[in-house]
Parts: sequence; structure tokens; C-alpha cells
Amino acid sequence: MTQGGGNRSWWRKASCRTDALQAARADWKSDMERFKADRRTARETGVPVENPGPPPTGFSLLPWLLMGMGAFSNVFQAGTPQPWLGALGLLAFNSLYIYVVFRAFVKEKREARSTRVALVLMGVVTCALALGYGGDWLYFFPLLGLATGAVTRGPWLGRTGLCLTALAVAVSAVQDGWDAVNIGYATFLSTMVTAAILSLSEAVRELRAAREELARRAVEKERLRFSRDLHDLLGHTLSVIVVKSEAARRLARRDMDAALAQITDIESVGRQALTEIREAVTGYREGSLSTELDRARSALEAASIEPVVRHSGPPLTAHTETLLSWVVREAVTNAVRHSGAARCEIAVEGAVERVRLRVVDDGRGVVGAVGVVSGAGAVGSAGTGLKGLAERLAAAGGRLEAGPGPRGGFVVVAELPVEVLEREVAAVG
Repeated sequence: MTQGGGNRSWWRKASCRTDALQAARADWKSDMERFKADRRTARETGVPVENPGPPPTGFSLLPWLLMGMGAFSNVFQAGTPQPWLGALGLLAFNSLYIYVVFRAFVKEKREARSTRVALVLMGVVTCALALGYGGDWLYFFPLLGLATGAVTRGPWLGRTGLCLTALAVAVSAVQDGWDAVNIGYATFLSTMVTAAILSLSEAVRELRAAREELARRAVEKERLRFSRDLHDLLGHTLSVIVVKSEAARRLARRDMDAALAQITDIESVGRQALTEIREAVTGYREGSLSTELDRARSALEAASIEPVVRHSGPPLTAHTETLLSWVVREAVTNAVRHSGAARCEIAVEGAVERVRLRVVDDGRGVVGAVGVVSGAGAVGSAGTGLKGLAERLAAAGGRLEAGPGPRGGFVVVAELPVEVLEREVAAVG
């Protein structure tokens, strides 16, 4: 019974890892398609692309495994000593390589001890195969260098690369003599170039995220400043109204015409203040998406649902943030009340022309919600809240889709055209 439970647990973990790998691949393909669409739009409009494309993942390093095709063919050739050992070694190396490179793009996993142990095991397997077979099997050293460069960062990179190169030269010299220099050069080059490219890519993305965060903070600061200006405006206007009201009250008993004149002034001041406030408040008193995301995170945590929130892209206008805030609120409310989920992911991604919000949970979904499509399509069977949101987004030129996810749970996707921030500044300036 215990052994059966252990087998089920192992199978469950393997299934979860497979699902996570498929989800990562689907996200990568979606990001790549969006990046290509942005590039086509940039070529047509002449506006440079702000989106640098999807971040690199382990999939970008998998094609390098083709360097081991020569060793793979040797396993089936006649005269290869103990080919079954070579096949086991090949399987072990490829498995460790895939494990390491997919963990290399997540900082916490990259710095974990399990990743370092897997990298050391890769080195042991590589040395054993090189000493046992030589020839095409020596090309596993550049692959080991590639995985090492993907994992290693900081001051240890140079020393690690030199030590790995020396190891590759020493082991290869036993089999190929002076040809070991080529193996050592390829190992050093793959280690350093991989580390340099990935480090540069991470730095560029971190700088871009910092720039977007600074832009969002600048917008929030401007809104705070405007709220203070609005307070000053209302304070002055209300003071004038109070003074004239007191004057009208005093004059009402002895001079009704003068009192009516004061009341007329109060009406004029009030109408003028109302006009000024409407002009000034447009685009500033709308809901904040950042605040709504914080509220959503708090609500999910209170319901024992793990929140995963990602927010990227340029600053949005207040109207766009308000619409997306309503979508976040409705989707999170449905997840808390009906889904029974353990995890909910909220992603806001801004592109050149459109901003996309995606809310995904892993629960049992909303019963009766077949799908909602706003815009050109018709609104299908769904709750009242989702229908109302679909109509709001359709009026703004966007669309809303909601329904069961391909791997279970419930998915809500909202897209809106990106309004240029300068329009909002010009409207209140």
C-alpha cells in the first residue's frame, strides 16, 4: 500500500512538471507571436518597438543538444564497447542538461543547491563518457560549458570557466592528444558567451522594468499633485460660496434685491466651479490598476489562494486602468467565491497598440460560463458581471473572453487599445 502511494505521488509530481513545461511553452509561444505582431506594426507605422520580445527560456538552449547526435549514432554502430552503458550515459546527460537549463532562467531555482548538484553530476557524466568513448563524445564538454554559463553569474564566472576549460583539455588530451585544444576552446567560448548574453538580456529587461516602474510612479505622483491642486480649487470656491451665502442671509431681511444678487453670484460661482472641476478631474479621478492589483493579491491570500501578479508595459491612461481594474475585481471575486482554486495568476502586459490582461485560476471553473466575447462577436452564456464588463470593453474598442481553460480552471482575457499618455496630459493641460 505504501509503495503504491509512493508510485502515485511520483506520477503526480511528474505530471505536474509536464503540465508546467507545457504551460511555459504555451506562454513562450504567445509572447513570441505578440512580439512578431508588434514588429510588423512597427514596420508599418515607423514607430520603434518597445517590446523586446519574450524573455529567453530553456527552450532556446535545447537545440544545442543536436551536438550529441554523433554520440547517439555511435551507440548503434557495431564495434562500440558496451553500447548500453553509453545509452544510459547519454540519457543521464540529456536529462540533467534539460533540468539545469530550464532552472537557469529563474533566479531562485538557478541559485538553489539542487541546480548546482545537477551541474556537478553533469560534469561527472561528461568526464566518464569522454574517457570511456572519446571522439564525438568529447563534444559534451561544450554542452556542459553552455549549461554552466547559463547557471553561473558574478565573480565566479571567470574562475569557473577556466577550471572547466582545464578539465575539458585534460580529459580530452587522454583521447585525442593535441586536438584537446579545440575542445577546450569550444568549452571556454560556450561558457563565457552564454553567460554574457544571458546576463546582458537580464540587465536590459531589469532596466526596462525599472524605467516602466519609474514612469508609473511619475504618473502617480502627478495625480497626487493634481489632487492637492483640486483641493485648493475647491477650498477657494467653497469659501466664496460661504461668504456670499452669509451676505445673502443678512441682506434678505432689508434688501431682497441685493440678496438675490448675491444668490445669483453664488449660482454663477457654483456653475463655474463645476465646469472647472469636470475639466480638471477628467482622467485623474479614475481607478488605479496598481491599487486594484494590490487589493486582488490581498483578497486571494485571505481566501488561501496563491496569487501570482505580473505587471509590465508602459503607463496607461486612467480610463484604461479603470476598465482593467473592473475586470480584475470581477475575475478575482469569481475566483474567491466559486472556483475553489489553489492558485490564481494575474498578468498585465502592455504592447505598442494594445494592453492585455489575463486572469487564470486552477479551480473547477464557473458553472454555466461557456464564453464571453465582446466587440464583433456576441456575448455568450456567462454571469451578469462578465456581461457588463464585455459591454464596457466593447464600447472602448476592446474585447473580453472568459471560459474554462484548456487544462482546467477558468480563464478571463481582456484586451484594450492603448491610448497615448500624452493625450491625457494634453486634455488636462
